[in-house]
Amino acid sequence: MAEKLTAGDTAPGFTLKDATGADVSLSDFRGRNTIVYFYPAAATPGCTKQACDFRDSLASLQAAGYEVLGISPDPVGKLASFSDAEGLTFPLLSDEDHAVAEAYAAWGEKKNYGRTYEGLIRSTVVVDEDGKVAVAQYNVRATGHVAKLRKDLKLEEVGQPGA
Repeated sequence: MAEKLTAGDTAPGFTLKDATGADVSLSDFRGRNTIVYFYPAAATPGCTKQACDFRDSLASLQAAGYEVLGISPDPVGKLASFSDAEGLTFPLLSDEDHAVAEAYAAWGEKKNYGRTYEGLIRSTVVVDEDGKVAVAQYNVRATGHVAKLRKDLKLEEVGQPGA
């Protein structure tokens, strides 16, 4: 597994399929701040809460100069259903072989109910305009994460979620 990213690291490049099957590359967002968040599975309670929080904050995040990309190991079809069901207005990307999650240190050992296994670690990496890591957060909570991220990015004054 890759080492956790830290501020100043070059963000690993990637190209993944979005919910429509189109290729989306991190390089497409060069010149813009981009929030890349990794979530374990579409249409599960925690992941739905987190995705809807990003959806509801998207306009204010974009007004502050941030784009959002969600990445999970789900296949494209499941992402399309999830995006449609929740009215998500930012790209969801399919990382079925979890190669991108591994490059971002968002894939590794997890423990749940006394069981240890390999899986996706809920993580968020903010990539700056030059492709460098500005913020890297691992083992984040689904609920309240977007509010915490906004605070960490000093965006509280930009507007309320959904504004």
